[in-house]
Amino acid sequence: MKFYGYRRCSTSNKAQKYLDEHNVDYDFVDITQNPPTKAEFIDWLNKYQDRGLRYFFNTSGQHYRQMHLKDKLDSMTHEEAAELLSSDGKLIKRPLITDGENLSCGFKEDVYQKLWLK
Repeated sequence: MKFYGYRRCSTSNKAQKYLDEHNVDYDFVDITQNPPTKAEFIDWLNKYQDRGLRYFFNTSGQHYRQMHLKDKLDSMTHEEAAELLSSDGKLIKRPLITDGENLSCGFKEDVYQKLWLK
């Protein structure tokens, strides 16, 4: 399981604490230094279309606001979104966790319980 997080992000830290308390094994990857690839995002954006593009973006982040992405997301293609997300880890909603089969962005205890506490 890969845990894409950011050490200075309180949400990433809460999620890590939750997983650690429940003895869940994961590999931590610094999302700002090693974001997922464009190909991975294209795959996820297609697989999880029902969640929409906004699900993957850190909509409260500075980079998101500076780039005025709120106005652009509705007309953005998966290819364009994947390019942006893979090029700037701070645009990605943190933490992003995947085990190859499931994926979650952000931290919601009920989602973590369902997906990651098996």
